[in-house]
Amino acid sequence: MPSALSSISADPSANLAVDPSPDLAAFRIAVEPYYRPVGDEIAVFEAAWRHRLPVMLKGPTGCGKTRFVEHMAWRLGRPLITVAAHEDMTAADLAGRFLLAPEGTVWQDGPLTQAVRHGALCYLDEIVEARQDTTVVIHPLTDARRLLPLEKRNEQVRAHEDFQLVISYNPGYQSAVKDLKESTKQRFVAIAFDYPAPELEAEIVMREAGADLALARILVAIAACSRNLRGQGLDEGASTRMLIHAGRLASGGVSLEAAVEAAIVLPITDDADMRRALNAAISACLP
Repeated sequence: MPSALSSISADPSANLAVDPSPDLAAFRIAVEPYYRPVGDEIAVFEAAWRHRLPVMLKGPTGCGKTRFVEHMAWRLGRPLITVAAHEDMTAADLAGRFLLAPEGTVWQDGPLTQAVRHGALCYLDEIVEARQDTTVVIHPLTDARRLLPLEKRNEQVRAHEDFQLVISYNPGYQSAVKDLKESTKQRFVAIAFDYPAPELEAEIVMREAGADLALARILVAIAACSRNLRGQGLDEGASTRMLIHAGRLASGGVSLEAAVEAAIVLPITDDADMRRALNAAISACLP
């Protein structure tokens, strides 16, 4: 059960809440999300859940990190509150803020606070997109304290026993400007993700795109060609998500060439020379 609040503001209006016991049914996942494990990631996550350890998912874009979190929330029977991090996100966007209402000034819990109070999984997607002065708000939640300080309410919220924090980021986008502090990284159990092996990736594309095996294998071969160009003009190769998009277009009647152009080549680069090089590599994979 959620712990009692350790301190409450002396201002009576500050003690009001828009919804002190929100219905998190909308955040529950009723149908099992398809996820094909590639290693021991499920066992590691479940062990972290049992010990209430925060988890960090590291891997390239479109490799299945978000689907994995959705699958684990369904598997554990917990609500999942997802926050897409961005550079304008503030600590108040996570924790909450005061709002004006007909009855006066009321407090509105942010998504992180809702998850902390009521025992949901909170998934902060692409956490490095947020400013570092924003991400430090999670530090007290990621050690033995499991506390969320709400300075504006003069309140410390102890995490519900079922609360778990999950973050994700793409190490390929690290830079001196956008990277997690070491003091943040070392608070998490890390699970590394990458694109699946070819046969497994073809199986995933078949399942998600409704494509046949031959088409799935062609798309996986195209992905391999694009990934070989990473660092030679491409920041990223074609993701599994891109292959699924191309597979859906091709299965829906679009020619394979047009599907690959629309779902892979055009989104992946704006450089005309790079597109020509990519198309030349892809042409060798087409039947």
